[in-house]
Amino acid sequence: MARFSLLHAFTLLSTALLAAGGPPTRCKCLYRQTCWPSQQAFDALQSQLSQPLLHPKPIPFPCYRGGNASNACQDIRDHFTEGLWRADIPGVMQHNNFNAFIFPNNTISKCPLNPTNGETCEQGSVPPIGVDAHSPKDVQEALRFAKQYNLKLVIHNTGHDFLGRSAGRGGFMIWTHRLKDITFHDSFVPLNQPGNAGVEAVTLGAGVQWTEAYTAVHARGKTIVGGISTNGTVGAAGGWILGGGHSALTPTFGFGVDNVLEFKVVAANGKFITVNAQSNPRLFWALRGGGGGTFGVVTSVTYKLHPKVPVSGLFIIANLHEPGTRPTNRDGIRPNSPNAVRQGVGRLRKLLCDLGLVDFLGRAERVSSRGQLLNATAPFDSFFDWYDFIFAQASSQVGVAIEISSRLLSKDTALNRPEEVAKTLLSLPRGVAFNSVAGGAASRIDPASTAFHPAWRRAIAEVAISEPVDPENTPVETVRAAQDRLKASTKLLDTITTDSAAYYNEATLHEVDFRKSFWGPNYPKLKEIKNQYDPTSLFVVARGVGSEEWDAELNCRK
Repeated sequence: MARFSLLHAFTLLSTALLAAGGPPTRCKCLYRQTCWPSQQAFDALQSQLSQPLLHPKPIPFPCYRGGNASNACQDIRDHFTEGLWRADIPGVMQHNNFNAFIFPNNTISKCPLNPTNGETCEQGSVPPIGVDAHSPKDVQEALRFAKQYNLKLVIHNTGHDFLGRSAGRGGFMIWTHRLKDITFHDSFVPLNQPGNAGVEAVTLGAGVQWTEAYTAVHARGKTIVGGISTNGTVGAAGGWILGGGHSALTPTFGFGVDNVLEFKVVAANGKFITVNAQSNPRLFWALRGGGGGTFGVVTSVTYKLHPKVPVSGLFIIANLHEPGTRPTNRDGIRPNSPNAVRQGVGRLRKLLCDLGLVDFLGRAERVSSRGQLLNATAPFDSFFDWYDFIFAQASSQVGVAIEISSRLLSKDTALNRPEEVAKTLLSLPRGVAFNSVAGGAASRIDPASTAFHPAWRRAIAEVAISEPVDPENTPVETVRAAQDRLKASTKLLDTITTDSAAYYNEATLHEVDFRKSFWGPNYPKLKEIKNQYDPTSLFVVARGVGSEEWDAELNCRK
């Protein structure tokens, strides 16, 4: 005990001495700066944790320094595009462009999979050290340490993130991926709400991925509103829900944020708190759509469950390249009719330059009632069976380099300007993902009930576009040109959308006004809550609430 006390005292003294020679207090402390904690300080932190500290490296690291022929390097090459495999590697992003870092002078810190002669593996945006959190206490100790040394904090789970929020050059990481508890409740009543009737629910730890959640919930004979990704690698209790959480089931059961009953959170002050409609109600509002990595570290989320219902699916492939097919297919690529969405028929769709792919999902009796439109359906006993057939075993779509942008398409625009919508979508150079993950039940919920952009309640679909952006394997000029194309396509989408409203989880870093696009009129209230729960800005992420007060690298206050 005496040994720890002396070590702790030395740590505090080192902090005071280093602070004088470090960056200004308006800046976060980064790895290799003089303010960076000493080894003794990290040893003191280690003594308080349940697991050894992590020292993340970019995925291809074993392939360098003559390691190309090693078994480790070959294993990396074999699994490089597998999302579940990548999610289990601390600090690594699913998309390679967010593992690299482009400096203001256009030099790039990177670690490409196939290095050229003499090339070295650099750390890029992968945090150099972190805490492997297995409990809320681990998170509390990590936050205490980050606050004590004014470190740039990174919260990371699976690395599914199109804004790079769970990466951070020179940062200190909290890895929540091992918080895997799944607990079912026959009659869940949120804390401090004893008069409420209990409902069937499930509590998911922050590290649970949707494939794990879907499997467990299906075994109980229930349905949960969740996200869709190849192999189900997206986290079920992290950025997806904090950013709003759209789903193929949204037209039937609402958005993810409409199905949350309670959060458990480690706040910036280090306290482990319960957050629901009665306990910390303002924070409960903010966490439902206000964005991840901003208000605290969520360690678990409790969702309401729904009965298992049979669904029907339809997959259509249409050749849009043959002469005369593009104009005649304009009606066929319209968004879901408002009537279909109102009945709970969701749709996931990819429109390429030459090929249209359509995948419908809806409750079986509602899809079959649409007869002429959907005359070739495949029945499934449950949502899980549909998901398992389409996505769980599909080839992964990660390990690539990509940036995306999105806009919400309103019901009014879909009704009154369908040909203009079709023409605009077909004119996009790289096609578009068209997701009818709004409307129906979601549109009947009070827009003010959550922090999710109110435009979602008027929307019928999300339109997403993308560009390959590969700083690890292409010159920075090529990267900038791709980003410029994405900006131009986003401006084109603005001609058929309103409010420039976008989905925060599927968005671009190059938004002209991210506060308007991601939150609209909700932003001032979100900023107030941010200041209340995180007054020192311990949590700062790209295009997150309050990030406008920081420089482009999120290191120093403006």
